[in-house]
Amino acid sequence: MEAGQSRARRSKTALPHKKGGTSHDGRAVEKVEQMAGGKGHILIERLLNEEQLNGKCGLYAKVTLEPGCTLGVHGHTGETETYYLLSGEGVYHDNDKSYPVKAGDVTFCEDGGTHGLDNTGDTELTFMALIIKG
Repeated sequence: MEAGQSRARRSKTALPHKKGGTSHDGRAVEKVEQMAGGKGHILIERLLNEEQLNGKCGLYAKVTLEPGCTLGVHGHTGETETYYLLSGEGVYHDNDKSYPVKAGDVTFCEDGGTHGLDNTGDTELTFMALIIKG
């Protein structure tokens, strides 16, 4: 379990797409409150299930942060995580450094590192998240 995740509240209530419920092609969209101690909520659309990940990856998902929401700083041990930003803009926290990010940017959290992401824009910040087990 990632740092801060125990405080997160998860919801799979049937709400319209991007609000928790299902995507346009039937995948569940999970709304997680205060992920890793962040502000607001995140929306996670898991693109592959556990069987498809085959023990090699911990997560392959499209993640959405609405304006003002954050994914709190958390660590990775025995795995790495990469974000590919699809839309929006924000601030990425990489260990003890922070810098602006926007659509088209790629971030990488190494094994043993910490990271987090804040949506500082006026639109949704959407990214692909890939956790590879080490």
